[in-house]
Amino acid sequence: MMGAIFRLRRPYPEKLMPYESGITPVGEPRFRFSIQYYVIAMLFVVFDVEAIFLYPWAIVFKKIGLFAFAEMMIFISILLVGYIYAWKKEAFTWEVKSKTPG
Repeated sequence: MMGAIFRLRRPYPEKLMPYESGITPVGEPRFRFSIQYYVIAMLFVVFDVEAIFLYPWAIVFKKIGLFAFAEMMIFISILLVGYIYAWKKEAFTWEVKSKTPG
């Protein structure tokens, strides 16, 4: 609080610019990302988590036996059904929208 009261207030043009680099901004500061980025990111996270579960299972595969193998096949088949569903819904298709006026 004391710093706010006693500080020197000498604004100069460079200090009033929006960026420290001195580059004048071009265009809007914020823009919307396509929902496709978020869909791809969510699918990546899901299949990355799958890999995280598969790695320790593969390390101890011989010790845990047939029951654990069956459990992992069920897990993979559930993820495979989700993958096929996403494919059928064309979640992996990237639509390029042209920016034509009108």
